[in-house]
Amino acid sequence: MNNLSHKYVSNSLDFENIPTATITISHQEISESLEIISKITQNQQQWQAYLNLLAFIVFKKWLNTRSITFNQSLNKYTICQVEYVNFINAICNLQVGEFTICLIAIGSLTDELINLPQVIVDLPEFTPHFYVLVEVLEEEKMGLVSGFISYQKLIKNLTTSNLQPEFDWNYQVPLSWFDSNFNRLLLYLRCLQPEIIALPSIPERISALRIFESELIELLPQLISPKRQLWEVLTWEQATLVFTTPELLDWIYKKQLQFGKESQEAENERIRLSDLFKLLTQPAINVERWLSNQLDELAQQLSWVLLPSLVPTSALRSTKEEFAAIAIQLQKQGLKLPLDARAAYQDLLLFGIRLRLYAVTWYFTSQFDKDEWTLLLILGTVTGGYIPLNLKLCISDKNGILVEKGVDTNNTPYLFARVIGSIDEKFLVKIILRKGVDVTLPPFGFDK
Repeated sequence: MNNLSHKYVSNSLDFENIPTATITISHQEISESLEIISKITQNQQQWQAYLNLLAFIVFKKWLNTRSITFNQSLNKYTICQVEYVNFINAICNLQVGEFTICLIAIGSLTDELINLPQVIVDLPEFTPHFYVLVEVLEEEKMGLVSGFISYQKLIKNLTTSNLQPEFDWNYQVPLSWFDSNFNRLLLYLRCLQPEIIALPSIPERISALRIFESELIELLPQLISPKRQLWEVLTWEQATLVFTTPELLDWIYKKQLQFGKESQEAENERIRLSDLFKLLTQPAINVERWLSNQLDELAQQLSWVLLPSLVPTSALRSTKEEFAAIAIQLQKQGLKLPLDARAAYQDLLLFGIRLRLYAVTWYFTSQFDKDEWTLLLILGTVTGGYIPLNLKLCISDKNGILVEKGVDTNNTPYLFARVIGSIDEKFLVKIILRKGVDVTLPPFGFDK
């Protein structure tokens, strides 16, 4: 028996009679589940996460034996994203035909109360048409579908009984609320129209993120330790934004993975979080419009100037000519700008220093048939002189700093930085003279 099984063997009960409707779990499936939960940072979550993964295996096999299969697109399944497995004690957003299913894994049916995480009840991003109980007999390497309840019926029962969530964001609901006739569930999945079970609409969250931004920037670094639970630090209103913003949940998960392996400087964490919130909440300059010879409203407000072409048509020194010279310099360094690339520039003032930032973009399809775009940044001075010593040009995405170019000599005329991202990615650009003296531009995006 594996170490995890030894650790939690006291949590499993001896079953004298194994139900006849059980599904067998293979040794390989157990090994794969153990490998996944080895990435769980919350130690107290590991056992439940292990049961959840086994429940997923049982439920999938149970459906297959009845000629019902999962939809093929798994990108929305929380089981495919470790940060959700780490923080949510259920498997959400499973698609079975046109229905959404949420699996609740339990070790046995001897308890009369079932813990339902508030996340899967009160947040529309995670609410399903049906909640399905899966009993996992871990020691026997078996499991079975034990009951279900529709979203509508659950909400009706909660309202009627005036049942409120516990301090740790769990509803304790009676087992008797669940229908034990799984053949009825199969009938619903085959014959019922999904719109019969009306699900709540997902609200707009950006405004609330902006409102709670400063609070979350202060609080989230307290969750870097795997020993801290979200409910110990956040209010439910704050946690709602974390659960429904994958980037924030992912940030906490990754910081917990790194806990103890690197120094955790609170001020740096707040800066990184602040940058992440800018990417999440601020409107982005849409550089895709540049390819159509247009500036979006935000770029116009910020006084960006679109260059008509990369080739100068005048002998006079101009911004256009300056950029053409830069393009030739780039080509000598091995970067030839494609003919359909478009550039724009903005003049900035940083601590009395007049800077000019060129941004170049183009669209392409990668070797993996993935639609991607490039953002090339060129930082110089308005006068054409050398850049101040120690100046830095940084580009970040939601995961942190991607590129950081600095000036370490006295004769540097330009800083160059380039990033490539998928169509839905955004980048944040920051110019830093020294600590506390910097300018952060609105995010750059490529919205086709």
